[in-house]
Amino acid sequence: MASVSESVQRLGSRASGWIRLLCVAALVCGAASAPARVSADSQTDIPAGIGSDPPRDDASDAARWSEIRSALYGDRPIQEAGGLIAMETPYRALDAAVVPVDMTAVLEQTPEHFIETLTLIVDNNPAPVAAVFHFRGGRPWTTLSTRVRVDSYTTIRAVAETNRGELFMAANYLKASGGCSAPSLKDPGAAASELGRMKLLLPEQVSPGERIAAQILIKHPNSSGLQFDQVSRHYIPADFVTTIEASYEGELLFSVESNISISEDPSIHFTFIPNDAGTLTVQAKDSHGRTFEQHFEVPTSGGPRS
Repeated sequence: MASVSESVQRLGSRASGWIRLLCVAALVCGAASAPARVSADSQTDIPAGIGSDPPRDDASDAARWSEIRSALYGDRPIQEAGGLIAMETPYRALDAAVVPVDMTAVLEQTPEHFIETLTLIVDNNPAPVAAVFHFRGGRPWTTLSTRVRVDSYTTIRAVAETNRGELFMAANYLKASGGCSAPSLKDPGAAASELGRMKLLLPEQVSPGERIAAQILIKHPNSSGLQFDQVSRHYIPADFVTTIEASYEGELLFSVESNISISEDPSIHFTFIPNDAGTLTVQAKDSHGRTFEQHFEVPTSGGPRS
């Protein structure tokens, strides 16, 4: 059976043909529609068929998921995630280019039984496998969040695989569209000058031995290849973060394989338990072969490291 990485690459190669078609569709539809980035609920009743939501095509959705599932997992059984993970997403996103996804490990993880891989899938995106998180079990996580682009109404899934080979899935239906082709609102020159710059956000109080929530932010356009430059009249070439690794005192917290489905300026919220004051290292690589690395001191109220 193919590995997750091989399956992701296979899906990516299939998606390349869809990208061109989606670009054309975005141009045709964009001329007659409101800005695609905003897809919030209106407080005004809209008659059915006049600016209302498109009907959900259950058969098409099922066929799409069947293709993705077969490529990633073959005929392996996937259980409902109730006892292992939970996922929270908006039912209708305010901005299809920046859709929050929050995942929680319900399982009390131990070195003997832990979540080894967490795959985030956006069924109807050109690149459906948005991110694959890898863990080693030494420092188990409890919550994990990121932000994704959503191209059209879709089911979004979090598939967890344990170190025992079990598969569990949480799935939500999400109403948002246009996120993969939505242009950046930032000045290109300013964005280029900050490329690869990182920030680590921590709570004000950090105590050794107590779990904390942290956030990694990476300045990067994460260009999808679907965005159209109105000045040059060309599509902006794809340029996106492919891997992120975070380690604390030399021990891996998590690594991520990602692609164009992750939003501009990738963000990851996560939890971990620090020791006495230590160093958290973040390394990221992108599709142009660039490597970015930054070291952050994680101070604690327990005093300096011994």
